[in-house]
Amino acid sequence: MHKVLKWLSNTLLVLSLNLFSLSTHAQDAVPVSKCLAMVDAGPEIQPRVMFVKAEALPIPFIRAQATAPEVLLTYVDHAVWQITSPGGVTAATDYYGLPLTPVPDIATMNNAHRTHWTPAPDLSIKHVLKGWSNDGISEAQHAVVEGDMFVRNVPTDIRSGGEMRRNGNSIFIFEVADLCIGHLGHLHHALEDRHYAQIGRLDVIMVPVDGGLTLSHAGMSELVKRLRPSVLLPMHLRGNSVQSFISMLGDGFAVDYLTGNSLTVSLTNLPKTPTVFVPASLN
Repeated sequence: MHKVLKWLSNTLLVLSLNLFSLSTHAQDAVPVSKCLAMVDAGPEIQPRVMFVKAEALPIPFIRAQATAPEVLLTYVDHAVWQITSPGGVTAATDYYGLPLTPVPDIATMNNAHRTHWTPAPDLSIKHVLKGWSNDGISEAQHAVVEGDMFVRNVPTDIRSGGEMRRNGNSIFIFEVADLCIGHLGHLHHALEDRHYAQIGRLDVIMVPVDGGLTLSHAGMSELVKRLRPSVLLPMHLRGNSVQSFISMLGDGFAVDYLTGNSLTVSLTNLPKTPTVFVPASLN
C-alpha cells in the first residue's frame, strides 16, 4: 500500500510539473485557456488557443484556492455588461459607442444591428474586437491578453434579411481570476457540438432573453442547461421576457433579484445552485 501511495504521489507531482511547463511554454506562443481544460473534442475541432486535457490535470490541483480574487460585473444597457478584473482591466460587451466610465480597455462588438456595435469606437480603447470578419465570410479570430484578462471568441452564424449569414456573430469568452465568463452576443441559432467544445467551461453566462429577436426561450434554456453555469445574467430584454425565460429554466435554477446593477463573483463564492441574477434595471 505504501508503494502505491508513493507512486501516486510521484505521478501527481510529475503531472503538475508537466502542466506548469506546458503553460509556461505556451505563453511564449499563444495564450493558454483554462476554460478549455477538457478531453479532446475530435480532430475537426481546432481551438485557436492552447488547452490542457482534463485527464492530465492532477485532481488536488484543481480549484484548490481557499479564497479567490473578485470580478465586478455591471449591467449597463441592452446587451452591454462591463467586466472589471481584480487588476483593474475593464471590458465592455456588445459595445455600441455609449459613454462609459472608465473607458474600457477592451470592447467586444456584434453587428446584428447598431445597438451592438459602432463604426466609431472611442479611440482610447486599446482592443476593439469585432465578432465578425471584414470579408463577411471567414471567421473572426481573437485571442487577446490585457493585464490579468484573456479574451477569445467562438464564431456563430447570424440571421440577416431572412437568411443565415455565416460567422456573423461571436460568443466572447472572458477568462479572468480563474473564472470563465461567456457573453452570447446576438445568438440566433442552437449551438452544435463543435461550439460547445470551443466554448469549454462557463462559470458565468450573459444571456439574451428577448425570446424571439435572438434564440427562442426554449432554445436558450436548453443551451443554458447544457452549459450549466453557476451564474446567469440576463440582457437584451423585450417586454416581460425575463420572467418568461426564468419559467423555462424550471426548478433546477434559483433567482436573485439584485438591488442594484452590479455583483461581484469569484471562484470561491459561486452559488452551488445555478442562479439567475436579475439587475435592478431589469426587474
